[in-house]
Amino acid sequence: MKKKVLVLTAVMLVSALVFAACQQAAPTEEAAMAEEAAPAEEVAPTAEVVEAPALSGQLQIAGSTTVQPLAEELAAEFMDANPDVSIDIQGGGSSVGVTSAGDGTVDLGSASREIKDSEMEQYPDLQVFTIAYDGIAVVVSPDVALDNLTKEQVQAIFSGEVTNFSEVGGPDAPITVVSREEGSGTRAAFEELVMEYKDDAGEKQIKPIAENALLQQSNGQLRTVVATTPNTIGYLSFGFLDDSVKGVAIEGVEPTVENVKNGTYSIFRPLNLLTNGQPSELAQAFLDYILSDGQTIVAEDYITVSD
Repeated sequence: MKKKVLVLTAVMLVSALVFAACQQAAPTEEAAMAEEAAPAEEVAPTAEVVEAPALSGQLQIAGSTTVQPLAEELAAEFMDANPDVSIDIQGGGSSVGVTSAGDGTVDLGSASREIKDSEMEQYPDLQVFTIAYDGIAVVVSPDVALDNLTKEQVQAIFSGEVTNFSEVGGPDAPITVVSREEGSGTRAAFEELVMEYKDDAGEKQIKPIAENALLQQSNGQLRTVVATTPNTIGYLSFGFLDDSVKGVAIEGVEPTVENVKNGTYSIFRPLNLLTNGQPSELAQAFLDYILSDGQTIVAEDYITVSD
């Protein structure tokens, strides 16, 4: 009897241990359901980095000799940042810039003046991008003691009505007028901004440049002639002003970028790049650069488009 009790006790003890182990190992129904309901951990997809294609190709630009040195400086910076890009820039004058762009012989034309209505009629798809503004200064040779002129005096000198500096407060010396050639954007802007007047009927007219004026093909050439020829007077883009010539105040206002910005000096014009229709991808990229980071270069000698 004692032996049976011991066996029964052992059997009960083993059963209890087995039951306890099963209770530990088996998950509860609630836990199992929760485990099934829990969402699987999401793994974020790896983003693929797509680099913009490098710019490459060639651009041909021609036109204004005023725009040319600015465009060359802008192009140099742009090509440094884009080694596979080549930009060739030629002068010829603003009229050449308009016709070259309109005829599609260049990627970008350049003009240092407003585009004429007749040109827009000839090239109705012409697109105009103003990249800067530029003042025009009346300049005299270093030997001429003359600091200020009125607009009327400037008109009289450049039209040949006044022929001696003594007539406008300067030395007793004959005046030699130096001007840009026909087709020059600088000349066209000077004629419109300075030589324009109203006749007796109230109609706008432009006094013609003196027939005996020494005509020059670029701002650089005109500056050299005025700097080295006594008793001369001419007009220059602000971008070409230096100590070799003397800038003359107009109506008491000095020809400076700051005076253009503050509105006291009114002889200035736009510097434009032109395309026939929408620009090519490369031309658009160059224009985008000029109108953003390139404005830092513009600000060195010209007036930015935001001023």
